[in-house]
Amino acid sequence: MLSHLTDSLEKVLGDAAPRPAAAPAGLHASGFLGETLSLQVALKLEEGEGTELVVSLDGDLAPAATVSAVRRVPVSFAAADEVDEHYLVTEPGDYPDLLQPIGSDGVESILVTPGIWEAVWIDVRVDDPALAGDHELSVSLRTAGASAQHTARIQIHPHTLPELAILNTHWLHADSLSTYYDVPVFSERHWELLEACFASARAMDVNSVLTPVWTPPLDTAEGHTRPTVQLVGIREDAPGSYAFDLANLDRWLELCRVAGFRALEMAHLFTQWGARFTPKIVVDTAEGPVERFGWHVEATDPSYRALLEQLIPALRSHLAEHWDGQVMWHISDEPGEEHLEAYQAAKSQVADLLEGAEVVDALSSYEFFSRGLVATPIVATNHAGPFLEAGEKPWVYYCVSQNRDVANRFISQPSVRNRVLGRQLFVLDAPGFLHWGYNFWWSQFSLRAIDPFEDTCSGGNFPGGDPFAIYPGPDGTPWLSIRHRVFAQGMADHRALTWLASLAGADAAKALVDEDGTLAYDRFSYDVDAHLGARRAVDEAILAQLG
Repeated sequence: MLSHLTDSLEKVLGDAAPRPAAAPAGLHASGFLGETLSLQVALKLEEGEGTELVVSLDGDLAPAATVSAVRRVPVSFAAADEVDEHYLVTEPGDYPDLLQPIGSDGVESILVTPGIWEAVWIDVRVDDPALAGDHELSVSLRTAGASAQHTARIQIHPHTLPELAILNTHWLHADSLSTYYDVPVFSERHWELLEACFASARAMDVNSVLTPVWTPPLDTAEGHTRPTVQLVGIREDAPGSYAFDLANLDRWLELCRVAGFRALEMAHLFTQWGARFTPKIVVDTAEGPVERFGWHVEATDPSYRALLEQLIPALRSHLAEHWDGQVMWHISDEPGEEHLEAYQAAKSQVADLLEGAEVVDALSSYEFFSRGLVATPIVATNHAGPFLEAGEKPWVYYCVSQNRDVANRFISQPSVRNRVLGRQLFVLDAPGFLHWGYNFWWSQFSLRAIDPFEDTCSGGNFPGGDPFAIYPGPDGTPWLSIRHRVFAQGMADHRALTWLASLAGADAAKALVDEDGTLAYDRFSYDVDAHLGARRAVDEAILAQLG
């Protein structure tokens, strides 16, 4: 058996020997209380050494550690035709991403394939201040015909990072859960699935959640509908007169409070890519439930305005009384310059009803912002230039189209390209980040449900990993991905930098990660050792300030 320790930013692709962990100052991982530290053991079995691998941990950190097998998943769309040179792979294939839990007691057997490099992923999270200090975690690997043992040296600092200072939202799709697990929407089982999904999102430092007060009109083909996930019950008592049942919304709010979310985003008020139509909204009538609004009703229809005149004030009043955190509203997602007039018309339907509210939208056109149509734009990272040049510090997002030069989380990309976002958001003073697909288990335009274990590309239309960061575990508990864990590390970097800035000043903090003033959304180093070294320098500076 060949094996060695490596860090969490290495992707073990199977063919070549992965990079060993650098372990500067003899440490393989270091961080603060409550921070999840990750490392890997890469291994390669020879023919005749067996296929069943037993992994065991020993040491005082073993109870604080979890072990997962790094599993390859099929990627039918690895990269677009024209990409930069920093992709690990560009052709379809099976690549590492899924973290399959292999037991809670630290000992479990897993099947591995001889002749190729595999990996075991280890997460360590220490909350007990008594365990601050230096530790050795023993990792033993054993098959019927081979064995190996490694010692990971881990340092836990005796302090806790502050909460993430910015908003971080990855849109959670409630209908993906009900559809994949085949349970009724807002049944008791669905609520349990939502609770587990919320917890996994918080583990990625997601702190804002898309709230389906009506079914979100996102990634839905015109004329097609997604399953109804409408939290607000709407009853028509008389023509044009509505009453609202907010019991499900209150249950959602309680789950959000327990999970630790600090912000809510109301589902978009108009359809995606142009704001020309209304979202699907079901209304209970004397004849039964009807889809009163949707693709068949234009955005400017007076009947929709009549509903919103009653619904939006009711929601705003209820949230003001029952939710202590931030509330954001969306008009329409990703309008282009060709949609200026339609977007303006849709916004005029609700502008007075949203007076004083925070309205945010993902877009790339500086024209929308300069004309005052969007007070808080969420800008694609590869289109942020005009905003930054104008002195703005916008929210940013990335997705399928941000495939050249900028950070992203595709399976085909190196993990450092995922993690670097944390320092970019800090250096460039972004107040928030958005991603559209936390658990989008659908084909493009939501035309059919997919099995995420078999399709990571939404039917081949998005680069592998773009649609989701978690997989549906068989018991309803999400199975995480490498990308989930690494993104969380990037947010921990941001938290550490924010803390250092509060202690020593923003300039001192930025100097440690700004790569000699060259760091930008489209310019950053791929040097893993330098990246990890910079985080250690930030931690050391914090500890020095704390004395």
